[in-house]
Amino acid sequence: MRAAPLALAVAVAAGPLAALDLDLPATARLQAEEERPADSVPIATGPWTPDSGPMFAQPTGTVRTEAFRLTGATVTTLQILSPLAAQIEASGWEILYTCDNRTCGGFDFRHALEVLPAPEMHVSLGDYRYLSARNDDEWLAILVSRAAGAAHVQLTRVSPEGAPVPQTSATAAPPGATAPPPGDFAATLERDGRVVLSDLVFATGSAQLGPGDFASLRALADYLAARPTRTVALVGHTDARGALEGNVALSRQRAQSVVDRLVSEYGVARTRLRAEGMGYLAPLTTNLTPEGREANRRVEVILTSPE
Repeated sequence: MRAAPLALAVAVAAGPLAALDLDLPATARLQAEEERPADSVPIATGPWTPDSGPMFAQPTGTVRTEAFRLTGATVTTLQILSPLAAQIEASGWEILYTCDNRTCGGFDFRHALEVLPAPEMHVSLGDYRYLSARNDDEWLAILVSRAAGAAHVQLTRVSPEGAPVPQTSATAAPPGATAPPPGDFAATLERDGRVVLSDLVFATGSAQLGPGDFASLRALADYLAARPTRTVALVGHTDARGALEGNVALSRQRAQSVVDRLVSEYGVARTRLRAEGMGYLAPLTTNLTPEGREANRRVEVILTSPE
């Protein structure tokens, strides 16, 4: 599932007339920030290997580093990083290098980076991802990790000396693509008739919904409690790997698992819920990339009746 849309927009200067706005998930909270004028920082352009060591550039300028914590996050590091990478490319930046903990170089790669100290920024050696990008004299590095039930994101950017260094602000991503935070859930469902329940977690190939008090299910239960005549359908979707028949069955089983959780833990009447499965017949995006397949595996809530 994908991350929630109401996000922190991290504005990264991209030349005198443009800015790169990166949408972080809604639960992201700034934990620490550091700014150093006239300095340099290592930005990885390739993996660490026993033969060559780290492949790093050392851009100089104003170095700004920010650490965010996503409390209660159930999304994966790939689900956090992939939308950021898409935004970077769409803004005309060049992605220099991206990797996960295994392909980056594990322990040695991690310890060659500059990372803000714990607990503001925590990096699990078994679950992190990295991305570096460049736009002329601007450099950007993103480090994402998961540990102890939370996700951590560090943004490091280098701007030419004297260039303005932007601050973070709040913005909303396009509606309907991913699940809104609880406060906007009802408005989004009423307006669009559908919401992706992006914080749900299923094991690969499994129909069993993972444990946890999912914010999207709490928001849906609150919505239905406030509107006793509404009914909804939970619709499961898969990526395009495997046979259609099997994918339709799996997607419906996942939707049914969500229905069961809403009934058993959130007190929603089963008569107000219906489970359906579309398999891979209604993708959000391409199934030709890992990021696209990740986005296409989802459960949506569909509004099925008016008041």
